[in-house]
Amino acid sequence: MINNFLIINCIGKDDKLGLRINKDFFIHVINKEDNMSENLVSEILEFLLKHKVEINQNFSVIVNQGPGSYSGVRIALSVAKGLEISSNVKLFGFRNTDLKQFDLKNIEQLLNKKLIEKKLIKPIYLS
Repeated sequence: MINNFLIINCIGKDDKLGLRINKDFFIHVINKEDNMSENLVSEILEFLLKHKVEINQNFSVIVNQGPGSYSGVRIALSVAKGLEISSNVKLFGFRNTDLKQFDLKNIEQLLNKKLIEKKLIKPIYLS
């Protein structure tokens, strides 16, 4: 079971980060005015530091694989893969259509229905 996780939802609209730590859930809306390709990593780091999260092998990263904007999906997948490599976290992906609303209840349903995939990366882009 996935307990503590970061969920990255960057598909070009309503981009958000979610963090579940010790049964608490926090959401961070990504600033659209900033260039996501330059600032996503720093926004994630600030979000994790703000909530005093320790990233280790017991932590998971869940990333939206699309459909969505090419740039948003690729950047999110790259950052998630970087976290997996650098911190030995578990990496999972999900389809945008499987998550009806970005809140803890719907994310837990996604996890319970086993709609996340451990075998990445199969991004789906909008044309």
